Formats: sequence, C-alpha cells, structure tokens
Amino acid sequence: MFYFLKKTNIFVFMGNGKSFLVIQQKMIGDVLTSTIICDNIKQQYPDAKIDYVANDNTLAVLENNPNVDNIIVFKKEYRNDKLAFYKFLKDLRKKKYYFLVDAYGKLESNIMSVFARAKIKVSYHKLYSSWIYTNTYPTYTEAEKNITLAVKNRIGLLEKLQIPEDKIITTPKIYLSETEQHNAKLFLEENGISAKEEIIMISVLGSSPSKTYPPIYMAKVIDIICTYKNYTILFNYIPSQEEEALNIYNLCNSHSQSLIKFNVFSNSLRGFLSLAGKCKALIGNEGGAINMAKALEVPTLAIFAPFTGKAGWFIETGKHKAIHLKDIQPELFTNKSRKEIIEDAYSFYSNFEPSLFETELLDFLKSL
Repeated sequence: MFYFLKKTNIFVFMGNGKSFLVIQQKMIGDVLTSTIICDNIKQQYPDAKIDYVANDNTLAVLENNPNVDNIIVFKKEYRNDKLAFYKFLKDLRKKKYYFLVDAYGKLESNIMSVFARAKIKVSYHKLYSSWIYTNTYPTYTEAEKNITLAVKNRIGLLEKLQIPEDKIITTPKIYLSETEQHNAKLFLEENGISAKEEIIMISVLGSSPSKTYPPIYMAKVIDIICTYKNYTILFNYIPSQEEEALNIYNLCNSHSQSLIKFNVFSNSLRGFLSLAGKCKALIGNEGGAINMAKALEVPTLAIFAPFTGKAGWFIETGKHKAIHLKDIQPELFTNKSRKEIIEDAYSFYSNFEPSLFETELLDFLKSL
C-alpha cells in the first residue's frame, strides 16, 4: 500500500494528449529508475507525449522504451560552456509542456525548470528552490514494504496524477530489440559460448574504489561460484578497468580461470545489456550493472558497499538478493555516521569476508 500518496478530489487532472517533461540527470541507475515516472504517466494517460532530459552517457537505458517519446540530451559540454548551456535552455524554452517532473532536483535541473514552460511543475521540497515549482514533495527516508526508497520518492512526485494504487508501476524495464538479442547470441557463439551454457556475469568493480568489494574477496566469491558449478563466467568491466579486472582474474584459482571468458565483453552499453540478457544471473558490486540486470529480469545478487543503505535501491524478492555487512555484523555500525563509515571504508571491507555470506550465495545459486 502506497500510504505516502495523498489522494485528493479537489484537483482533476486531464493528461491525455498533454505534453510532459521528465528531467533526470546523474547516473545510469537514476535515469533508469526514473523511467517508472514515464511508465506510470503513459499507463494513466496513453495519449500523453513525454520528453525525457538525461545525460548523454546514460541514454542506452532509454532506447526502445515505448513510454519515452523523445529524448533531450544533456551534453557534458553544457557544464563547462555557459553559452552552450544557455542555447540549450533557449531551445527548451521554445517547447510548451503541461506537466514538468524534475526528478533530479539539483541546480542544473532547477535552472531547466525555470526556463521550461509548463502549467504544472513538480519536484522535491527544498527551501532554496521550492519557489520554482507549483508543487513540491518531501523526500522520504524509509522505504515501503515492497518498494525501494528511490522508487518511493519518484512516485511521490506523481501525486497530482491520482494514479490508482493498484495500478502503480514500481519496477523499471529495459527494452531490447529482437536484433540486439540475436546479435548477442551470435557474439557469444563467435566466442565459443553455446546457447546451452549457463552464464554468470560478475560485476567485478564498483563505480569507484570506495564502492568496490576488495579484489581478493571478489576472487574468492568467484571461486565459490565455480566450485558449486561449472558456469561460464563473464566479467563486466570497461576497457579503462582492464588492469583492475585482470588482477581479480589472476587472484582466482586455476579452475575458475578456466571458466572465465575474460575477453568476452562489449564496449557499448547496449552491447552489455544484450549480453546480460543472455545470462543466468548477475552477481557482484551493487550499482548500475545490478540495476540494469534487474530491469532485464535477470536474477541478481548485489554486494553493497558498507556506507550504502540497502533500502534506497533494494527490496528482496525471490529473484533478487543483496548482501550487506550491516546485516551480518550490525555491531560494527553502532554509533557510526555515514561519513565515518566512508572514511573508514577499508576497515569495514576488511571485515566483509566471503565466508560470512557463502551460505546465502550458494542458496542464491541453487535457486537459479
């Protein structure tokens, strides 16, 4: 039950045929999660037209989405070139929207919201920016039973649409074309991987060193997986991370190394998505790869950084699992602020040995 949605009969919203603007910058996971805003708008108002503003490095998760009519690209250069940013804002100003949803709520999106023409503008409540919007809503700190905090806060922005609670969409989805799926199959075959093989993809590195499970421990996790079953193992990494990924490969035992197809990866994000869609599961560092696998309906097991709360991005289901040191050794976190945990992340990680969650990992593998 979505008790955070306050229904009212005073406002009657007529959304069909209207134009909507959704603004969501930042990382891939954020952009993907905010697609549920589009999904819910389209479900309620099928004839609505939706524009989506997103950073240029996140566009892959929006491709083929039937609920996004037009992608407005926010380029990297706009951050350093004020004139280019101003031209972008002028172009945005030329369009006329009925409903604007600023799901980012930071300075750049605040400025966009000022320039964009819309009868209704909604975002999160902040003292310095609330004057920009016709309606602002609180950011929640506690998740619902079956909804992550990230999703809960985004759905809260749609209060005016009065979507029936039993119809609210809470799970983002990534759409792969038949061609992409076929090309992924061919790519695997070209690299000696048949359709009969069971593939596990490992997210071996986090988005930053502080969000990366220690290499020696990650190698042990891979060894546990390969001891349980002779899966075909793919590493998820980008070319600039090859040396770090190779280090993890070298830390694995010889049996695991024989199962790892180290050089089988894609340089493009859509290519990664197509390969992930062929996998039995994705296991590893919590982050964009885990969120994208979920949106592909691929089972996941996420290893959370000590300072990242599970409630924000994870609700446990039969298909998806998450491991957090706080669940295993809560006493380590007593009277510790997030800042203190970040500053002492190495110490927390050193306590996060794979043996502490080996049973959970094996149970996850048995469920596949």
